[in-house]
Order: sequence, then C-alpha cells, then structure tokens
Amino acid sequence: MAAGWEPRPSTEADGVEWRPALDVPPPGQQRRWTVFLRWLLLLPQFIVVAVLSFAAFFVTVAGWFSALVLGRLPDPIASFLGSVLAYQTRVTASATLLVDRYPPFAFDAPDYPVRIELRATPLNRLAVLFRLILMIPAAIVVGLAQSGWFAISWVFWLIGIVLGRLPEPVFGATAAVVRFRMRLAAYVTMLTPVYPKGFLGDAPDAASQPAYSATRPLRLSTAAQVLLWLFLLLGLAGHVTSGSIDYDDAGDDRPDAAAAPVAAPVGGRLSSLESAVGQ
Repeated sequence: MAAGWEPRPSTEADGVEWRPALDVPPPGQQRRWTVFLRWLLLLPQFIVVAVLSFAAFFVTVAGWFSALVLGRLPDPIASFLGSVLAYQTRVTASATLLVDRYPPFAFDAPDYPVRIELRATPLNRLAVLFRLILMIPAAIVVGLAQSGWFAISWVFWLIGIVLGRLPEPVFGATAAVVRFRMRLAAYVTMLTPVYPKGFLGDAPDAASQPAYSATRPLRLSTAAQVLLWLFLLLGLAGHVTSGSIDYDDAGDDRPDAAAAPVAAPVGGRLSSLESAVGQ
C-alpha cells in the first residue's frame, strides 16, 4: 500500500483515470501440502479478517459523514481503512491460491509479495452521498463472480495439488476477481473516487504499459476471460436456483409464500452489499 495520505492526482500523467492497483507476482511453484491444507491453515487469518471487517464497518460510517463535510477522508480513517484493505487482500490472495507464502499478522508487510496501491484523492460529495446506491451494479458483479469461483474452486484446488501451481488462465481469472473485489471495497470505503473497472482485464492501452507485476497491468488470455464469464454464469445460476419457487408447497397461494421467491435473491444481494462494506 502506498505510504502517506497526502492528496495526489486522480489521473496519470497522460490523463488516464488512476485506479487502485494490485500487485501479485507471476504464478509460480507452490508446496502441495500447503495447497492441500490452505483454508485450514488460514483459519486464524479468517478470524482476524472478520474482526477487522467489523471494526472497518463502523470506521467507514464515520468516514462517510466526514467525507460529506470535508470532501475527503480524514488521514487517520483513510490510513486505517487502507491498512485493513491491504490485510484482507493479502489473505484473499493466499486463500485463492495466488501465492504460497503465508500472510503475516501485521498491517505493514513491505516484504509480502501481494501489495495494493491507494491514492488519497479528493472525493465528490454527491457521489459519497449516494455511494451505497452507486455501488450496487459492481457489488452484484462481485457477488456473482465470487459465487461462481467458489462453485468450481475445488477443481482449482485439485489442479494446485496435482501440478503444484495454478495454470495461467486460472491464475489470471482468479486475480481479476480479487482485484475487482479490492477495487469495490476501496470505492465503498471511500478510499478512491473511481468506480470499479477492469473486471475482464486492462484495456489494450493500459496493457501495453511496462509490467510492474503479473497483475499490473492485468493482461488476460482468452481462456481467462472465458473463465470469468463462467464464474458469472455459475453465480447467476446459483442465485436463480436458490430463489426458485417450490410449487409442491401446499401453502404457495399465501401472500408470504408468494413473497419468498422475491426475498431470496434480494437477500442474497443484500448479503453481498454487506460483505462489500465490510471488506
């Protein structure tokens, strides 16, 4: 994560809109036993992330009121939320098999291979006011993509155990989901004024820039992009299936029964929104 929170330009030197960046090293060999036990090994980290997310929710609320008044996040709030986001992203990268190295129990991890870069830029007060509404389309994409990835994550897990690494398309598609989720969380917590973009990788002009890491710029192969669409379709199928009507229910003519199929998908989306706020 970028050090310091002095105001910086929201665009690059060439005028291109700057977005929160994720740096992950290229896919490399991983220890098969750590792949096999990855989520079990990360249980302590998941607990820490849950506690930090709980605290970040209330700090985000305080930041929202502050941003409405100041047009920016106060430095202490921005520093805390940025540190939490960096911590969460490191754990997510490890959990999704992007890296083999165990994430440290620390906010500051300059030697860890997964890093994010944030810039403290001024915020549009009107966009801050309607942030929870504006975030809905991106939150839906993140929710569907994550659901689809989890649906077939066991296949990636088996591949990782057999090969000791992730194939490039799997690595690229997974990194794209992790990066888009990070960008959504940065937008929701007002760490950036830029709406989440780049789900299918970086545009050709950005992809032509010198590479800082495997994900900056994020150049996705056709196979990786096909996997991303598969994630979305599987996530959508899962939500549709979970919200389907049970016509065998003898009481399906009651008002509460008729409302159930509507409440299920809406509830799922609300869960995704709450998850994004806590990220």
